[in-house]
Amino acid sequence: MDFELTEDQRAFANTARQFAQTALAPHAANWDAEAIFPREAIAQAGELGFCGLYAPENAGGLALPRLDATLIFEEMAAVDPSTTAFITIHNMATWMLGTWATDVVRAEWGEALTSGQKLASYALTEPGAGSDAASLKTRAELVGHEYVINGAKAFISGAGSTDVLVLMARTGEAASGSAGISAFAVPANLPGISYGKKEEKMGWNSQPTRVINFDNVRIPANHLLGHEGEGFKIAMKGLDGGRINIATCSVGAAQGALTQAQQYMQERKQFGKAIASFQALQFKLADMATELVAARQMVRLAASKLDAGAPDASTYCAMAKRFATDAGFMVCNEALQLHGGYGYLRDFPLERLVRDARVHQILEGTNEIMRVIIARRMLEGDAPEAIR
Repeated sequence: MDFELTEDQRAFANTARQFAQTALAPHAANWDAEAIFPREAIAQAGELGFCGLYAPENAGGLALPRLDATLIFEEMAAVDPSTTAFITIHNMATWMLGTWATDVVRAEWGEALTSGQKLASYALTEPGAGSDAASLKTRAELVGHEYVINGAKAFISGAGSTDVLVLMARTGEAASGSAGISAFAVPANLPGISYGKKEEKMGWNSQPTRVINFDNVRIPANHLLGHEGEGFKIAMKGLDGGRINIATCSVGAAQGALTQAQQYMQERKQFGKAIASFQALQFKLADMATELVAARQMVRLAASKLDAGAPDASTYCAMAKRFATDAGFMVCNEALQLHGGYGYLRDFPLERLVRDARVHQILEGTNEIMRVIIARRMLEGDAPEAIR
């Protein structure tokens, strides 16, 4: 068991850090304040390969291990969790299309997405189907050589500003549950697709979030991803990686917050000395660092399990998502506290990191659902020995 990064992994991380400092850090606060979706910066990330990190090579991706991808996402999230989170969602959707699309669709969209010239949204959640994703009602009916799609999706990141939707829709009977769900690649500007207002959110303001409505939207039958009835399986495979991604964004945000707090403690003076000299605050910093390192190692363990195709990879992904997003938010919040009143001002990045990190405990499956997934596995007879 080797916890040290390879030279290649360190190079990936250093490249991502340099990109984050030059392309994201100077603009992140303005993108947040003005709710600007930075397509140009995302395209620059694509030039470095960051928009197709683990997409297959035949779609123009780098086909990197998920572990290597976490190193890149963490560095970017340390300065801009919101934009980085969208890039991780784009990576997930691009990987799904690149892996399961027909040759025709892959040729049309693969390299455009992995290069960052075109962007993808992932459309699973519905107004009435959040944690219970298998109850989704958006329907795709095969009519001749086309699928006709009707329904609605909600809380879709990038909606209205992206170019293709990786969509989950029901092709089976209404009572078919997860077995009746299929996946599709849907161009985002087709007739019959309409977008709701841009949601006003607590955080994640550099990426738009909208409802999407589908009214007799027609797509060629070859836009099906995989086979009919495989959509829920594809969605869950995507979400294993998505949970690692969003956990990594929390680790990155926490690292950025910890760095800010450590520096501020050296500079801020009260009662004639730096606040770093107060043991109560030293202990707070120690706990923040310990939680952060534990979260990072759990995320990397889960990524390694997913890369290895381990049978319990989904459980480890759920554990990493639950722990890292809780710990990451705690670290950001404590860093704000250490800044006192200054942490509450937009002149400092802490309040933005806190707002952006909070939603990580909700999406890609709420942390309550993560506990359900973990508990189900832990109640199986071999779990105490298998999950260690």
